[in-house]
Amino acid sequence: MEPGRLVVCPTPIGNLEDVTLRVLRVLGEADVVACEDTRHTRRLLDRHGVRAKSLVSYHEHNERTRAEELVARMRSGDVVALVSDAGMPGVSDPGFVVVRACVDAGIPVEVLPGPSAAVTAVVASGLGAERWTFVGFLPRKAGELERLWSSSDVLVAYESPRRLAASLASLARVDAERPVAVCRELTKVHEEVVRGSAGELAERYAAAEPRGEIVLVAGGAPAGAGDEDRGAAAVAALVEAGARARPAASVVAELVGVSANALYRRVAASSGSERRSEE
Repeated sequence: MEPGRLVVCPTPIGNLEDVTLRVLRVLGEADVVACEDTRHTRRLLDRHGVRAKSLVSYHEHNERTRAEELVARMRSGDVVALVSDAGMPGVSDPGFVVVRACVDAGIPVEVLPGPSAAVTAVVASGLGAERWTFVGFLPRKAGELERLWSSSDVLVAYESPRRLAASLASLARVDAERPVAVCRELTKVHEEVVRGSAGELAERYAAAEPRGEIVLVAGGAPAGAGDEDRGAAAVAALVEAGARARPAASVVAELVGVSANALYRRVAASSGSERRSEE
């Protein structure tokens, strides 16, 4: 390998056999392997009989200082292999800081292909993969979460088992019939993909909290759903500024091409009553 470079190496998301020969070669040849958890990476190396020259920790609590150290080593000619515990470093895992530091310093960055929980879940969901959006971990604020559900793209997100039921309930309030797939423990012994409507799965996981790592895949909003959300938000803003609800709903409906009555009902419901929204 050429000296003075960073090689980003994706690692298995569960099954230790899901690693490329190229990744194993790089991990054995690199001057140093930067790991999210050195113990976790050592299990992968031992499984495949790879003897790394040196392992150092690189995680969310030390990545800025460690990135400076690694850049200094690469400037002196070392090859650094970067891994996280699972999947692609830098995608909802530590890695961005050192990649950005290398780019700024003019140090070559090579990214190897490999396993991805998001891509695996998209295919397993059966919801279509022509257009999809990966959002990382779902937002915690209710308003941000509801706005996310208005996207017409298939949405792919990582979610905590403890928060899964609440996130599905949020989607069900927007559209209980939205198709969803809950992909759990992908590539592992207890892999499970549960498909159904948002309402069905919200009820299922409210009754029994799942275990393990979860990728949530949600079908896109029907055509026009996002327009109605934006229209309702515009009407609410006009009402707050002093406009009457019905005339505001009529004007906004004409602009965005949705039902004025639907916009009025949504604003009236959010304010507590139709009478209050008119005042």
